[in-house]
Amino acid sequence: MGVVIIDGSTVRDFVEDEAQFKKDVDERFAALDLNGDGVLSRAELRKAFESMRLLEAHFGVDEATPPEQLTQLYDSIFEKFDCDRSGTVDLEEFRSEMKKILLAIADGLGSSPIQMALEDDDQNILKKAVDLEASKLSQAP
Repeated sequence: MGVVIIDGSTVRDFVEDEAQFKKDVDERFAALDLNGDGVLSRAELRKAFESMRLLEAHFGVDEATPPEQLTQLYDSIFEKFDCDRSGTVDLEEFRSEMKKILLAIADGLGSSPIQMALEDDDQNILKKAVDLEASKLSQAP
């Protein structure tokens, strides 16, 4: 785990770098597509969100959320991603929703830099945004 300085512009610049955003989000999609069929099933997307533990912890403290409530939450997330209601999430739907999520994060962060602890995970999208900014700064004259 590493501590980084991040603000909304870091995330927004990442999203606006279409080539880098597409590459990184496509890699994340491929990692989540466990059976390699080119779409994410409800189970594949749920497994991804479970691994992030976004819904089971509150400020790092485990919360006892009833299983039926977790299923409801994961189902509602899946339905947001499954824009065409096909029962699966294709790459375009995934890209579109990830873009919306990241732009909402950027808006939430605003312009004041904050310190954030991020997992040193090759698939962590926020880490990729920070790494992109760092690479651009190191190349600046």
